[in-house]
Amino acid sequence: MHLDQLRALLAVVDHGTFDAAAGALHITPSAVSQRIKGLERATGRVLVERATPCRATAPGETLVRAARQMVALEEDVLQALGEGGGPAADLPVAVNADSLATWFVPVLDAAAAWEDTRLQLAVEDEDYSADHLRRGGVVGAVTADPVPVAGCRTHPLGAIRYLPVAAPWLAERHRRGRGYDWEAMPVLTFDAKDGLQEGVLRDLGVERMPRPSQVPSSEGFVAAARAGLGWAMVPEAQLGAAATARAPRRPAVLAGVDPPDLADRAAHLGGPRGGAWVAPGAALRRLSGPRAPRPSRRRRSAARRAP
Repeated sequence: MHLDQLRALLAVVDHGTFDAAAGALHITPSAVSQRIKGLERATGRVLVERATPCRATAPGETLVRAARQMVALEEDVLQALGEGGGPAADLPVAVNADSLATWFVPVLDAAAAWEDTRLQLAVEDEDYSADHLRRGGVVGAVTADPVPVAGCRTHPLGAIRYLPVAAPWLAERHRRGRGYDWEAMPVLTFDAKDGLQEGVLRDLGVERMPRPSQVPSSEGFVAAARAGLGWAMVPEAQLGAAATARAPRRPAVLAGVDPPDLADRAAHLGGPRGGAWVAPGAALRRLSGPRAPRPSRRRRSAARRAP
């Protein structure tokens, strides 16, 4: 297999069609098709599902992950030999929305100065972001799972501390003595993958969570809790900015909730190991620098990095 074939595979998977891949590579769709067929003959497997959009098959995902490392290695070698100066390399990383809205913001400021790197972010829940790494869609993932993906390693970042909050009037309406009527109080969820609120209720002995309101935006999620749409687990870092001139109502922290397995969410950065992780590897290491969240008392965050 040749690097031009691997680049064609990455372009098809990343752009979704052979025509779009051809445009990105500045070649004809027929040339892209021939390169993909050549790879499939060499491996004896179908690598691309010809659908809309095109997707890598299971064997194709394995090759996509390796292809990203091989292409990155070639670019780094050329740069080391003084033959760089070409277009910036893409650095695809999966990151959860709460990290992106809090500790990751300074990383974006730093990334603006990376002339050799274009940051390509995929927003995904921290419990599922490692799947992007397994499929080869990214070379790094901020994740809650400390177990490395095959062929990868993890690096601790810190933890995001979550607090149960609600609008003061909503909390008072559902107050029962020193606690709350959790079965009746409206609740928020970020999306179908968000299990934080359900986990809290389970620990409190609530058998069935009320049907939640869904707000798939970190900033909107805090605004919804502040407005009284429901109670929610919110990153502590976002509460500091919750009370502003435009939005003076700060959510109240609900008493009696401190589940050790949910209050602090660990984060990890994962990606390729060893010498195949050079140019992007240097950029990926920047993501685990001093701007990462501080380690918490309970669970540490980690970053996944491929070998």
